[in-house]
Amino acid sequence: MTDAFEDDVAASEAEVEEAEAAVESGLSELEQLQGERAELLDTLRRVQADFENYRKRVLREQTALVERATERLVADLLPVLDSFDGAVGSFGNADTPEAEKVRDGVLSIRAQLGTVLEKAGLERVDATGAEFDPNEHEAVMQDDGDGEPRVAEILRTGYRLKGRVLRPAMVRVTRAG
Repeated sequence: MTDAFEDDVAASEAEVEEAEAAVESGLSELEQLQGERAELLDTLRRVQADFENYRKRVLREQTALVERATERLVADLLPVLDSFDGAVGSFGNADTPEAEKVRDGVLSIRAQLGTVLEKAGLERVDATGAEFDPNEHEAVMQDDGDGEPRVAEILRTGYRLKGRVLRPAMVRVTRAG
């Protein structure tokens, strides 16, 4: 009986060793899988961050492209706006009903164009009587004097688009003290 008991004990010890080996192998495999999971999560986070950066960059580029296109279109329309202002000024006091109708029509079209451009962010540079600012004014004439330079007359209207000077106002400057 001792031989059978010893054989059973030996078999049990062998089974225990096999089970321990299987547990160690399983733990090793679990650690390996946890390491792979951590690497995959890290890669996923990097890819998500890269994609978010890409999305933001593309949005900035698209916005800049639209703003440049808008700026170019508005700049191309400024001479048309100047022509309307000149046309309105050339009517003066309309003497005939027909001239008054034409003047009113030109004023209406000028107002519509002005409204559309204002919606795009265009605003006039208000300069008359203001202190001369070389960033917003282009002095083409100057009256002598001792004081600080001030805008005496606007020869061509200046415009800002979304806060940036699109075209400086062409002005006559006086230095009256």
